[in-house]
Amino acid sequence: MVFEVIPLGVGSAIPTRTRHLAGTLVRREGRSVLFDCGEGSQLQLVRGGLTRGALDAICITHLHGDHLYGLPGLVTTLALLERTDPLTIVGPEGIRDVMRAMPGLKNDWLPFDVAYRELAEGFEHQVVFEDDHVTVEARPIDHRVFCAGFRYQEKTRPGSIDGDAARAAGVSEGWQFEALKRRETVTLDDGTEVTPDGLVGPERPGGAFAYVLDTVPCEGGRQLAAGADLVLHEATFTDEHAERAAEVGHSTARQAAEVARDAGAERLLLTHFSARYSDPAPLVAEAREVFPNTDAAEELARYEVRR
Repeated sequence: MVFEVIPLGVGSAIPTRTRHLAGTLVRREGRSVLFDCGEGSQLQLVRGGLTRGALDAICITHLHGDHLYGLPGLVTTLALLERTDPLTIVGPEGIRDVMRAMPGLKNDWLPFDVAYRELAEGFEHQVVFEDDHVTVEARPIDHRVFCAGFRYQEKTRPGSIDGDAARAAGVSEGWQFEALKRRETVTLDDGTEVTPDGLVGPERPGGAFAYVLDTVPCEGGRQLAAGADLVLHEATFTDEHAERAAEVGHSTARQAAEVARDAGAERLLLTHFSARYSDPAPLVAEAREVFPNTDAAEELARYEVRR
C-alpha cells in the first residue's frame, strides 16, 4: 500500500508571502489524519484540492498559535459542510477547553461528535488514534512548553499467498485462501490438511511516518523516527544559530539530520523554517553532510510512503 504525506505549511512562528504555518496531511485510501493546524491550513487544503470531510483525526503537538489557530476555523467549516462522522482531536491537556471556549464549537452545537484525546504532561507513550489499517502514537518531545510528536504507522499485513500453489494443493474456496493468509491450517473435504508453510510469504510491515516538531533533539523524537520511511523534522535554524535554537526549543538542520541518522530512518524532510531563510538550500546542505537523503519539504507536494 501507499500513503501520501502532504505539507500544508513549512514556516515557523509567522506566515510569509511564500510560507504558511505548520500543518501536514497524511492521506491513505481516501482517509486522512492532519498533524497540526496553523492559521491558513484549511485554505491550503482547498488550494491542494484535498477533501476536508475525509478527516478522521487532527493531532496538535502543542498549544502555540502557529500550530493551533487554524483548528477552530476548520472544525467550523466541517460543521457547515454538514459532516456527521465523528472526529478525533488529539492534543495537550487544555485543548478541549480552548475549543469549547469558541462560540459554536461545543459538542452539543456541532452536527458531529468530537472525541478529545488529551495528553497529560509527563506521559511516556500513547496510541491516540487507530482504525483497521493504521495507528497513530504520541511521545513527548522537548520544547519550551509541553509538546508531543507523532508517528503514523500502517499495520502489518498478511503475507502474499501463492495462488497457483494453493490451488494445486486442493484449495478452491475463498474462505480457505483467507484462512491460509491468516496462517491457519485448512482441512479439505477429503480430510487433507493444507498448512500455510510454503504457500504464504512472510508478513508485510507497513510504512511509517514520523512528525517531529517543535523540539530540540531528544529521545522522544528518535523513538518516533526509529526505522521510519519518512521523517518530517523541524529545522528552524542552521548551526550558525545553534545557541538561539537551544534558547527557544528548536533544532538546527544538522541536529535534525543527526536524529534521522541515529534513528535509522530512510528519508528526511526538513520543515518549520525561520523567515530569515528565504531559500532553505543552506539548511538542506547542512543536513546532507550528516544524512544525505534529505530534502526541504515543499508546500502541497505529495510525498509517497511505500513499504
